[in-house]
Amino acid sequence: MTVEDQAGEEKEREAREEVRGKLLGAWHLVSYTATSADGDVVQPLGPTPYGLILYTPEGYMSAQLGRGDRPPLESARLEDAATDELARAAIGYVAYGGPFDVTGPTTVEHHVTTSLFPNWIGRTQARTVSFDGPLLRLGLAAPTRLWGAERTAELTWSRPA
Repeated sequence: MTVEDQAGEEKEREAREEVRGKLLGAWHLVSYTATSADGDVVQPLGPTPYGLILYTPEGYMSAQLGRGDRPPLESARLEDAATDELARAAIGYVAYGGPFDVTGPTTVEHHVTTSLFPNWIGRTQARTVSFDGPLLRLGLAAPTRLWGAERTAELTWSRPA
């Protein structure tokens, strides 16, 4: 390996470590949009989504996101709720977590070990990552089929006040 290659690898490692350091801690969801190639924008969790994403120094992440307009269940106890109510509540909620790795200066991978959507367990969710002042922006690494069209998605997060 040449000196130039070693220097390049060191710069890349430092860039990954800088991104990792900036990610650590708690972030609140500001917005979630998904845009098709023809410019159609949808808000998958409505106009007032809420959420929390955590990144720990030990290398774990957890994300919880919901629609701001989810109605409460009729029952005060989860196990007493009707099946259709539980289904409606789950449709407006996303939850997953597991180890994470910053694999490049603009990419973070979430290695899912727990999820409301069981199909994600054992899979990796790759996200683009960028910082815009006090905001964190996470996006899909490539367009995917979402809400009837090929779309890119972007979630904007801010630090808790």
